[in-house]
Amino acid sequence: MSTVELVGEQTPAAETPTEDRRGAPRDRGFAAAVGIPTLVLAVHSASYGPWIEDDAGITFAYARSIATGAGPVLQPGAEAVEGFSNPLWLAVLVVGHWLGLFDHGAWFGLPDLVLFPKLVALACAAAMFAVLYGLARTVSARPVALTVVAGTVTALVPSFAIWTTSGLENGLYALLVVALGATVARAAVEGRLLASRVAVAAGALAGLAALTRPDGLIYLAVYPVVAVLLAGSGWRRVVTPGLRSVSTALVPVGLYLVWRLVTFGDWLPTTARAKRQELPGPGDLARPGELVSYAGWLAVVLAVAAVALALTQRSRVRTAVGVLLVPLTLTLVVYAVLAADWMAQFRFATPLWPLGAFVGVLAFGDVMGRCTSRRARVLALLAVALAVLASGSVWLDNAVGFRRNPTAPMCFVATSVGERINAYADILGVRDGTLAAVDGGGTALTSRLRFVDLSGLADARFAELWQRNDTRGVRDLLFDTVRPTFFKLDNGWSGTASSGLLNDPRLTRDYVVLISTQAGSGTWVRRDVVPDAGHLALARGHATAGFADVDAPFLRGHRNAWTCGPTLRTGEVS
Repeated sequence: MSTVELVGEQTPAAETPTEDRRGAPRDRGFAAAVGIPTLVLAVHSASYGPWIEDDAGITFAYARSIATGAGPVLQPGAEAVEGFSNPLWLAVLVVGHWLGLFDHGAWFGLPDLVLFPKLVALACAAAMFAVLYGLARTVSARPVALTVVAGTVTALVPSFAIWTTSGLENGLYALLVVALGATVARAAVEGRLLASRVAVAAGALAGLAALTRPDGLIYLAVYPVVAVLLAGSGWRRVVTPGLRSVSTALVPVGLYLVWRLVTFGDWLPTTARAKRQELPGPGDLARPGELVSYAGWLAVVLAVAAVALALTQRSRVRTAVGVLLVPLTLTLVVYAVLAADWMAQFRFATPLWPLGAFVGVLAFGDVMGRCTSRRARVLALLAVALAVLASGSVWLDNAVGFRRNPTAPMCFVATSVGERINAYADILGVRDGTLAAVDGGGTALTSRLRFVDLSGLADARFAELWQRNDTRGVRDLLFDTVRPTFFKLDNGWSGTASSGLLNDPRLTRDYVVLISTQAGSGTWVRRDVVPDAGHLALARGHATAGFADVDAPFLRGHRNAWTCGPTLRTGEVS
């Protein structure tokens, strides 16, 4: 008899959860199990203020264009370029726009550009906790306590709270990955892993994850890998369900790939080309160690020890833990393989925190339940208390640091780039022009000029050059072909130094500086659009005043305020 046939019978009668999973009366613990960690997450995320990361604004701009009939473009009238890598999240924002919930104004005095994505993220988190609670009911006699503890730990991790409510796709992505792991784990525990419905559900969740982030494609392996591991010598029986799961996942992915090719004429989004993803080296494979330090070494050691002990005992917990280790491991693989992210707080590790917290708490609870030594239990609880203090200290420092210095706030970009350069154009009499810069979210939402993305995220020409690391081509394209009306660089962008743009003689030949506050940062205007010295002086005066009013306070630490008004519209911010 195969392992798959046994998984439904692994738990002795004494270990069976006290609540019947089928035909049970309404679960009174559901509200607490889901509501408490969701509330903690809401309070935690609110502590970072109305911050939305600027890259999220790129997706916002595409959502506006699609919802208003302009098509999949960054700005109306622009070339169709896939400058986003999160089509499912984009679809959520488009629907929100159609329903009048997103990009229309303010709710209770707060812009819906902030509230809608954050509330959707909290809804995704609540759904994720509900899914974990369903699994907890299957494997634990105390599902409410298990879910509340694991969920609260997840909600307290700054990395999770920050990125799930950043305006990006992380909250939806975490829900899909966790739901996939929990679905497969619950089916394995209940002895129905090979059922067609389970294979299809797992495939559908994996396919949706792949449409939320490109690296989500790796989770297509979850169901086949789990099925093979549990099948033992009966592995041939998993071939058909495995193929059914993978083919289900590939249907939406394949359809989107065809649409991408027809619409954009490329197999890859420009974001993938611009980021120049390469094969990982030996140093990259050690990068998950960063996550261990962030989570806390003592907490990780205790969790690993608990998992190891839980896996030695034949039980429902062993099956669930073993299954969840598959998506957990794949998440670590993704983090190691992806090119290092310049943004703070481990943006690419979001699914790791709920999976790791649930596995660790589940395993620890199982080990404590089996432990008969009072002394051992006391020592274990003391170790947990020390781990909580150590990890809590790390997380508190990270939370405080991020509140002081959040990554690229969209409102600041809209004000300091989009609105500011609109004003320069008005002063100099520029009616139709272009703006070459890097921060594309707030800029695309507010600039009345045609935005040219120097980073290549939303510009196929620059993306191709960056993919080939052709910095000479980048300079030639900018100065000889694009010849932008306005040109802005920031020393925080890695391409500023590597591209050699600031040292190119064409910069001083064709452009005049409007403002440069520090080495490697500045805004320039093409000489031939400046009417005279008087207009140039006015534009420079506005630049100096704008820096004093907006940039200087931002650099001093006032970075969480939303000063953009209820909407971000072309040509106006407040």
